[in-house]
Amino acid sequence: MSDNQVNFERLVADTRATLGRIATEFTPAVLASSLAAEDMVLTDMILRPGLPIGIFTLETGRLHKETLQMVERIKQTYAYDVELFKPETEAVDAYVKANGLNAFYDSVDMRKECCRIRKVEPLNRALAGKKAWVTGQRRAQSTTRAELHVQEDDAAHGMVKFNPLADWSEDDVWRYIRENDVPYNPLHDKGYPSIGCEPCTRAIQPGEDIRAGRWWWENADTKECGLHLVDGKLVRISAKANVTEGNVK
Repeated sequence: MSDNQVNFERLVADTRATLGRIATEFTPAVLASSLAAEDMVLTDMILRPGLPIGIFTLETGRLHKETLQMVERIKQTYAYDVELFKPETEAVDAYVKANGLNAFYDSVDMRKECCRIRKVEPLNRALAGKKAWVTGQRRAQSTTRAELHVQEDDAAHGMVKFNPLADWSEDDVWRYIRENDVPYNPLHDKGYPSIGCEPCTRAIQPGEDIRAGRWWWENADTKECGLHLVDGKLVRISAKANVTEGNVK
């Protein structure tokens, strides 16, 4: 067995162990799924063994049809209904009336306000009453995630936040998907390694950063939607010491 195979199998085992510990020590817990490749890996690891970790997605009202179709594919594959959290209609209508449907192109502040209404506020509702939440974030995705830990204290939400794929590479993600026949968003085959709302996401060109297609009109250091920010700022919250052995960073 090659070193690469051994390392991959260890990575998968560590991630499964982390999810198992979440299921036994941190219930109720939920996976915040964007329905992209990383979250589908975690979805597979949660649903195949029947772990008691809920899964939800933020239905912003501006998602690609291919992304929304993933909800049905999950139901067909795993017999599981992903919970959808939507923005408050009144807040969306007020934003559009005051600024225009696509005002997020006008300034970073306008874009962040749109994200707050369509993502951050629904996320807060989705996390209410939970002990922990799980994300598909990886260190290699961007410079803003380079110091990501597998387990962190999320003071903003008053709970523990887990990033079980923090150590994974993009190749690791796709290897798991291929080897386990995991369904995935077809936009990934069309040059979309990172997928958000339709008007805020484009396909990337060869050689571009994998998140270059997200909010492409902005500088790289502003490219977070607010789901992983504290008071509007990117803060790498403290790592817990008691993470699964092999995942400590």
